[in-house]
Amino acid sequence: MSNQNHPTIAVTGATGALGGTIAKRLAAREASQLLVARDPARLPELPGALHRGPATYDDTAAMRDALRGASTLVLISSHPTGKRPEEHASAVRAAMDVGVDRVLYVSLIGAGPTATYRNARDHWLTEQFLAGSGVRHTILRSGLYATTPAALADDELLVRGPGGDGRAAFVTHDDIAEVIATVALDESTEHDGRILDVTGPEALTLAEMVGAIAVSTGKPYRYEPETLERAFARRWELGVSGTQIEAWLSWYQAIAGGELAAVTDVVPRVTGSPATPVSRMDWWPAPDSAR
Repeated sequence: MSNQNHPTIAVTGATGALGGTIAKRLAAREASQLLVARDPARLPELPGALHRGPATYDDTAAMRDALRGASTLVLISSHPTGKRPEEHASAVRAAMDVGVDRVLYVSLIGAGPTATYRNARDHWLTEQFLAGSGVRHTILRSGLYATTPAALADDELLVRGPGGDGRAAFVTHDDIAEVIATVALDESTEHDGRILDVTGPEALTLAEMVGAIAVSTGKPYRYEPETLERAFARRWELGVSGTQIEAWLSWYQAIAGGELAAVTDVVPRVTGSPATPVSRMDWWPAPDSAR
């Protein structure tokens, strides 16, 4: 696939796990890319990719400069800042100012105005902005990352939280990236205005998920359910801010409430390959590395 036959794709967050994986998938398909970051020195060196930045979402002028020349923007959400929807809106406006005519936004499964998971409400607000912006767009709602439980484990490989017996269709970064790369290089209007829920192939309880991580790594990861009250108290005793506690607890509560259990066929339907089960993952983050 020659990059001369396709427009230039801008990828934000390309220094991160998901953005970097998307960029690698696009490079493997010889796509022309603009990789955008607040710290361009950390961007990967990939064929067909130019480095842009430093640029942050809320710096409209810098984002205009970084996105100039692109026709499609893959927008990876920023970290929670208290004004994340506004930052996303600023980035989209900057993109439209310089002629970007399509935005692929990486949202979160379960996004909605009353979603239990705090971060899903921010994503819903961004989705609403895109719907009213007039720009061509596709919403890709990612399932919970399969790597997150491992990153939440403490130094003794224990994952604790009020997740109950709820299930979630955990999805790999590779599968999300493959879906996004495929949609980004599809110049038809098939996906315009659509919401694609990108999930793994099965819905697991946290006990099952952490057990699968233990089998995959050969290490004694284990899950211990907590009451909501104990989970809150433990974080409060560690000096974690109220906002961070809400985000952390609401992640577990959304699982416990069954809001993230749906399994979709988006991965096989879009990519032509089955979604990856946890048992086939070969990389896990270090314990206690979740942000």
